[in-house]
Amino acid sequence: MRKCIFITFLSMLFVCTQAIYGQAKYVFYFIGDGMGVNQVNLTETYLSAMGGGGRGSASLQMTQFPVASFITTFSANADVTDSAAAGTALATGNKTNNSYIGIDPDEKRLETVAEKAKKAGKKVGVASTVPINHATPAAFYAHRKNRSMYYEISQDLLASDFDFFGGAGFYNRDNFYDKSKAPDIFPLIEQAGYFIAKGFEAFKADGGKSKKVVLVQNNWEEAGAIPYAIDRKPGDLSLKEITEAAIDVLTRDNKKGFFLMLEGGRIDWGAHGNDGATVIQEVIDMDEAIKVAYEFYKKHPKETLIVITADHDTGGITAGSGSLNVRAFQYQKQSQDVLTDRIHELQQSKNGKASWDDVKALLTETMGFWTKIPISWENEKILRDTYEATLAKNLDAKDKNLYAENSLLAAKAKQILNAVARVGWSTSSHSGDYVPVFAIGAGQELFTHKMDNTDIPKNIIRAAKY
Repeated sequence: MRKCIFITFLSMLFVCTQAIYGQAKYVFYFIGDGMGVNQVNLTETYLSAMGGGGRGSASLQMTQFPVASFITTFSANADVTDSAAAGTALATGNKTNNSYIGIDPDEKRLETVAEKAKKAGKKVGVASTVPINHATPAAFYAHRKNRSMYYEISQDLLASDFDFFGGAGFYNRDNFYDKSKAPDIFPLIEQAGYFIAKGFEAFKADGGKSKKVVLVQNNWEEAGAIPYAIDRKPGDLSLKEITEAAIDVLTRDNKKGFFLMLEGGRIDWGAHGNDGATVIQEVIDMDEAIKVAYEFYKKHPKETLIVITADHDTGGITAGSGSLNVRAFQYQKQSQDVLTDRIHELQQSKNGKASWDDVKALLTETMGFWTKIPISWENEKILRDTYEATLAKNLDAKDKNLYAENSLLAAKAKQILNAVARVGWSTSSHSGDYVPVFAIGAGQELFTHKMDNTDIPKNIIRAAKY
């Protein structure tokens, strides 16, 4: 009798556990590269200011999800992680050394949540707004000792047999140590059975019947990344479009569900450059993709899990004392990278003799200085002195960060706008700060507490029962 009661109790416990956690048939895993807590907060502060509803009046889609928490991000050998080690932690549930991809500190291969999903019969997609063989997306399918082994990482992509890849394109054979032994990656991708769609319109036109798809930026030959949202032109890919395409591919003739990782990779690149306006637009851009996933969730609420987090914080951004002036960011029309290009074009058009009035006109157009944003005598002196030391002498001084070399004048303009907005940065690199976690759907209860980054994939596996 006691044995029967005990068995009945265990059965009821199992049923209750199933009811609490459900089973995630469809998993969306968003990673905002470099998206710390303060990047999210600054973006909502900006949206509230721009919306006219007052402080705290606007929210991103991600922050409205019922579960919100935070995680630690240190790597196996450093308090401050890089994207390779963090991506590996988020993909495998294991710590590793900085620069390692999909292997542990002893260089043993680690199985990723995406690979587990594939073994479980799910369709799998991996996408980013940066090259598809960059550190974070690579961590879900590759196993290499160094994140810079881009060509070898591409071979791991082909071996994965995942169903969908999306992003800017690939770091190709130019990054391989022996180019003579490295055929171009794109024919190899096609030989592996993938349809390569160059742009979203090409995907819609010709990718509708393909079982396996690689979606890349239309000018993939020259694109180091999908253009920043602030610089986007017609025909440029967005993470929203990539998400829509991925859902299309992964739901074709599929009754078993899918796993989809999507990275907002350029949040990090903008933050390395301490470019406040650009970072805000990148966070908003990723949130637009999250809205696509949320619409899918509303159609399948009992079977869908959406998890959003970051690999690390970049920039250590802070909001200054008193009232912020983040509305000033609206007047920046281009990233500092594109402003650098505009400055070079201006100098070339003037045969190396751009005047101060020429420069002022450009900064007025692209940054709103003097017309939309009053510029103090001190700040104008900084800009004028920089002009005199560089363009006036036809010199091209650089301000370097991890992903860009910008004109010193563009960098100074960006710094002045940050100061006007009362937003500061503590570093141009990564920080060890907490990063956020948001979740909704089947198994959301698994993400309600402070965690380490290694806990995220373990809980996804638990929710999806891979």
